[in-house]
Amino acid sequence: MLEVQGMEVSYGECLALRGISFTVKEGELVTIIGANGAGKSTILRAVMGLVKCRKGEIFFKGKNITLSPSHQRARLGISLVPEGRKIFPDLTVAENLIMGAYIQEERKAVQFRMEEAFGLFPILKERQNQVGKTLSGGEQQMLAIARALMSGPRVILMDEVSLGLMPIYVEETFKVIQNLHRQGVTILLVEQNARKALAAADRGYVLETGEIVLSDEADKLALNPQVKKAYLGGV
Repeated sequence: MLEVQGMEVSYGECLALRGISFTVKEGELVTIIGANGAGKSTILRAVMGLVKCRKGEIFFKGKNITLSPSHQRARLGISLVPEGRKIFPDLTVAENLIMGAYIQEERKAVQFRMEEAFGLFPILKERQNQVGKTLSGGEQQMLAIARALMSGPRVILMDEVSLGLMPIYVEETFKVIQNLHRQGVTILLVEQNARKALAAADRGYVLETGEIVLSDEADKLALNPQVKKAYLGGV
C-alpha cells in the first residue's frame, strides 16, 4: 500500500530525516515510535506532501507520488489526522466532517460517510450542531479522526493521537483505532505512547534522531530490552 525508500528531509541546514525506508501493507496497522523530536511527525508530513523530500521516493499502491502535491495524494486515498487535531474551531461538528469529504462528489456518499462517522463516535452525533472549539480535547480528537475518514481513504496517517488527552480518552481513542484496524483500514500511526501503540499495531519501527534503528513485529518490539528501557519504563 505504502512504501518509502531512502527518504531525507531537512529544515534549512538541519537534516531531520536520514535514509528513512519502511513499508505498510494493505490492512496493516504499522506504528513508528520514538522520543519527542525524533522526526516522527516529519515522516507523516512528508508522506502527505506537506514537506518536500530532499532525497528518496514515496510509492502509494505502486505509484511514485514523491513529487505529487498534497491534494492529489488525498484524492489517491491518503488521509491525515494531524498532531494537535487541527479541527476548524468555529465550524460545527457536522461542518468539520463535510470539510473532510471535499473530494466526495456525490451527496449520498457524503451522507453515508457521515453516518459511518456517527456510528463510530455517537458523541459526535449528539454534538453535530456544536462548534468545534467547545468540544473537549478527547471529543476534538474523535472529530479529527472522523474527519479523516470522510474521504473514504485507503490509508490513514495518524499523528500523536493520544497527545494531551486524559487517560480515559486515550483508552477510547485506541479502542477506535483497533476497531478501524479490525475493519481492514490501513493505518500508519506515529505515537509517543509506545506501550499503547505497540499493543495495537501489527509491526513497528523505532525512530531515533531521524533514523530508523529497529523494526520488527510489534509484540517482539514490546519485549525488546532496548525498547523496554527507552520507551516502556524499563518494565
